[in-house]
Amino acid sequence: MAAPEAWRARSCWFCEVAAATTMEATSREAAPAKSSASGPSAPPALFELCGRAVSAHMGVLESGVWALPGPILQSILPLLNIYYLERIEETALKKGLSTQAIWRRLWDELMKTRPSSLESVTCWRAKFMEAFFSHVLRGTIDVSSDRRLCDQRFSPLLHSSRHVRQLTICNMLQGATELVAEPNRRVLETLASSLHTLKFRHLLFSDVAAQQSLRQLLHQLIHHGAVSQVSLYSWPVPESALFILILTMSAGFWQPGPGGPPCRLCGEASRGRAPSRDEGSLLLGSRRPRRDAAERCAAALMASRRKSEAKQIARAAPATRVTRRSTQESLTAGGTDPKRDLHPPATSHEAPGTKRPSSAPATSSSASASSSTSSSKRAPASSAPQPKPLKRFKRATGKKGPRTRQGSGAESEDLYDFVFIVAGEKEDGEEMEIGEVACGALDGSDPSCLGLPALEASQRFRSISTLELFTVPLSTEAALTLCHLLSSWVSLESLTLSYNGLGSNIFRLLDSLRALSGQAGCRLRALHLSDLFSPLPILELTRAIVRALPLLRVLSIRVDHPSQRDNPAVPGNAGPPNHIIGDEEIPENCLEQLEMGFPRGAQPAPLLCSVLKASGSLQQLSLDSATFASPQDFGLVLQTLKEYNLALKRLSFHDMNLADCQSEVLFLLQNLTLQEITFSFCRLFEKRPAQFLPEMVAAMKGNSTLKGLRLPGNRLGNAGLLALADVFSEDSSSSLCQLDISSNCIKPDGLLEFAKRLERWGRGAFGHLRLFQNWLDQDAVTAREAIRRLRATCHVVSDSWDSSQAFADYVSTM
Repeated sequence: MAAPEAWRARSCWFCEVAAATTMEATSREAAPAKSSASGPSAPPALFELCGRAVSAHMGVLESGVWALPGPILQSILPLLNIYYLERIEETALKKGLSTQAIWRRLWDELMKTRPSSLESVTCWRAKFMEAFFSHVLRGTIDVSSDRRLCDQRFSPLLHSSRHVRQLTICNMLQGATELVAEPNRRVLETLASSLHTLKFRHLLFSDVAAQQSLRQLLHQLIHHGAVSQVSLYSWPVPESALFILILTMSAGFWQPGPGGPPCRLCGEASRGRAPSRDEGSLLLGSRRPRRDAAERCAAALMASRRKSEAKQIARAAPATRVTRRSTQESLTAGGTDPKRDLHPPATSHEAPGTKRPSSAPATSSSASASSSTSSSKRAPASSAPQPKPLKRFKRATGKKGPRTRQGSGAESEDLYDFVFIVAGEKEDGEEMEIGEVACGALDGSDPSCLGLPALEASQRFRSISTLELFTVPLSTEAALTLCHLLSSWVSLESLTLSYNGLGSNIFRLLDSLRALSGQAGCRLRALHLSDLFSPLPILELTRAIVRALPLLRVLSIRVDHPSQRDNPAVPGNAGPPNHIIGDEEIPENCLEQLEMGFPRGAQPAPLLCSVLKASGSLQQLSLDSATFASPQDFGLVLQTLKEYNLALKRLSFHDMNLADCQSEVLFLLQNLTLQEITFSFCRLFEKRPAQFLPEMVAAMKGNSTLKGLRLPGNRLGNAGLLALADVFSEDSSSSLCQLDISSNCIKPDGLLEFAKRLERWGRGAFGHLRLFQNWLDQDAVTAREAIRRLRATCHVVSDSWDSSQAFADYVSTM
């Protein structure tokens, strides 16, 4: 009896509270009704009126509302604003109530956008609050415009920040300055623990202040936070300083900006810790390590640029020989302070919050003066062959380099010099020659030079595990920066480079990946690479990647146009280095998923077979637009799969002409190890359909391991669909449970007959049937009847498609 009494007590409490506020609410709502020209509107129901009153006074009634019985609480939930609706979520779940429908209605009414059909929304509350946070941050929504969004007791950014898993920064870094401002410190702290993915879209040129704010934001979200993925989208003209800043911060590098505030978290983590002499001397003293290949390339690039600028001013002037002091003067002229504190990167396994100590100061004023007038000794040479040194030129005064722009030139030079930490110069009298540019680094003939002793010996902040660059053109400078970072980025697990215009820089990328693979603890397991052109044919490029990364699990590679090896992108480059396109056998690798998109032209089957033979663990293979010289070459590939890839489960062919390879297709359908086969737009039934279809059905009826068959875009038609129905007959041993017959010119009467045959054979539910883009709109009534019958045996996925768009395809099948 205690529970009903408590229920009645709470109900009475609700009525008392509602009655106390109903008179005031009624008078407020009745006032405008009296002055209405059209007469008073229908008054709200008493319960709704009471609910509104309670909702308006949630600041004092919240604890009592949480204790209300479920039926009453269910009616109040839609009347709450988003802040109290979010706070009451846990209580509602305990009472068996769901708020998902309320959040979905809020999304439709306030966000006014429809989620993608490919997106599966599991929690509308989290989706709404994440989008609400972004809109408030960018100023694209006015919280005062709707009572459900406005409440003086709550901060919109702070209240929604814990639901943000993905944050997008656009254009001129809008929102970065607001997030690092002191009033939003708690918001940033919450984001540091909740945010996992950081995206940049359509970035434009930004000023130094915006970049400084972004530097602090990335430091807290990546180095001291939980961000594990950084993605850049659609940046046609990347700003060098900003791009390098994002890359270096993502890789775990940290250097406070000039004049920027110190990191509070770094100060707390390292409070009371004295600077280490070894760490300071590692950067500034005689123990500074030798310059590695990527650093020599960058130094050569900058030196050649400076030489070109100097020639434009005085073409007849002889080459200038500079010492360490003149080098420091040139850096100062370019906007960089040579006495700044350099913070070395730390190992990726360091706990968040570790601060790099400052460089060790000079022991005396005389030592400081001596260091500014004499060059420091170079570290002992490595056993690896060293290229000829190169001369460094003083930057021409009065003219900035091509990378600098007003307002950000000093920032760019400072960051660039930080990434490529220049090693100690030679002794006095030793000079550097321009033009002999560390050839081993440029053409990849000396991959051992890519070791990074300075990075390995120092500490490092936390770095991300997934990096994605979509449609971000990489200049030589940007590619060098990326390669330099990749060679020691052991925490990186997935790398996506999509349409970046790498050109011949692909060789440097391969060398850096090879160096990364040799690092202890390398975790790179997925590589996605796509571009318009490649200096290497796609199969040779695939072989080179597999050699460089034998532990790779997922490789997706696509090249849209044929190789242009005869026109190398870099003048004077005679072609790919020998160690990249060697003819030796590929060692055994760990590939489990291989996806390849080919350019036009016949592909050499033996090269593809060599990759398949070395990939004994392959479970999924996808070939897009592959063309072979003859059906025999295609048969050779299939035979290799049968003999060497016994673990293969999924096989996909897209946009391939298999009309002359019908015997090879039957060979595949008889393979008892494959579980899913896809023939997408492969022109399977273009030749001999009357003879081939029965042979195909017979092969499938005898295959008990095949679970999925996808045949979109093969012009199956009604006749082909009815022939395919025999796969589900009573005498079939097939276990097919997924069938995709989209874009196959199927009409409603054919689909209805297919459904009747399945019913006649009494076949149980066999899974999923996909019917996208078929001619079902020609007879809507028949189509609805066919789908109704089919849903008794399988899950049908269809769409409302206008078949008039496919008139040309219809004419070709008449």
